[in-house]
Amino acid sequence: MAAGAGGLLVAAALLLVAAGPRPAPAELTDGNSEHLKREHSLMKPYQGAGSAAMPLWDFQGSTMVTSQYVRLTPDERSREGSIWNRVPCFLKDWELHVHFKIHGAGKKNLHGDGLALWYTQERLVPGPVFGSKDNFHGLAIFLDTYPNDEATERMFPYISAMVNNGSLTYDHSKDGRWTELAGCTADLRNQNHDTFLAIRYSRGRLTVMTDVEDKNEWKNCIDIAGVQLPTGYFFGASAGTGDLSDNHDIISMKLFQLMVEHPLEDETVDWTKIEPSVSLLKSPKDNVDDPTGNFRSGPLTGWKVFLLLLCALLGIIVCAVVGAVVFQKRQERNKRFY
Repeated sequence: MAAGAGGLLVAAALLLVAAGPRPAPAELTDGNSEHLKREHSLMKPYQGAGSAAMPLWDFQGSTMVTSQYVRLTPDERSREGSIWNRVPCFLKDWELHVHFKIHGAGKKNLHGDGLALWYTQERLVPGPVFGSKDNFHGLAIFLDTYPNDEATERMFPYISAMVNNGSLTYDHSKDGRWTELAGCTADLRNQNHDTFLAIRYSRGRLTVMTDVEDKNEWKNCIDIAGVQLPTGYFFGASAGTGDLSDNHDIISMKLFQLMVEHPLEDETVDWTKIEPSVSLLKSPKDNVDDPTGNFRSGPLTGWKVFLLLLCALLGIIVCAVVGAVVFQKRQERNKRFY
């Protein structure tokens, strides 16, 4: 029994190490213009400001281009707008820096709905998901400023990521929890300083970081491995308002090419043909409320695994002791008949 207990403790220790701290987040580029891809970037001065004559970008809906910003929606109810790059992106490794501003007259929880950043097959298709279509193909990063789920304990504004192959529907009533891969809270609305978000995709790893605290440093928000995104999709941004509203402004979108080595087998892959997907230990649909009203947590942490194994070990020891006592009593009873 001692040998068995020792084996279980060794197994528990190994699992604790395996479930330990995650690797440090990927370092984001410093914005070196050497790798800036201007054909995928939106920067001041905007060409054709105030008109439809923007050679690399299309916009629709309530979007208004000024000399200082691209306003996707004004602070008015029931508006939606978007802006989309005309050039498909064939980079396998890239990083997008977005300078944005969400602001309005509404007080706490009296504003909405939010902003979405896209890398998708479809473009310029209006719809119910922050001004763009549902059941899309590709990647979406949502900057959600209004909690539609009244039972949520989540703090808003909230940033989340979703990868879709066209089969998933974004559920506004649950703030997208059914299909959310990961997310974080970020105080990004009505700030008097610049607010930024960075999206990095490299070798199947998706990283989202924020700089919204006027500290001139990136803060980790999302870090997911096992993400597969095709090349040839389009970058865009959209926003929508409902009964509540906000100004949703894009100041710049800068795309950088990342110089990354890939294994030789990647050279034989047609990256335009792969399907958007994510390899997860759990389904995104685990991100829903259970019947008790508690939000289901993510994968087990090292301490949780260790505690579970410790409980299992104690249970085995108790069963062994009880079994030994029962066996000894039976032996004594049998001796009485001799």
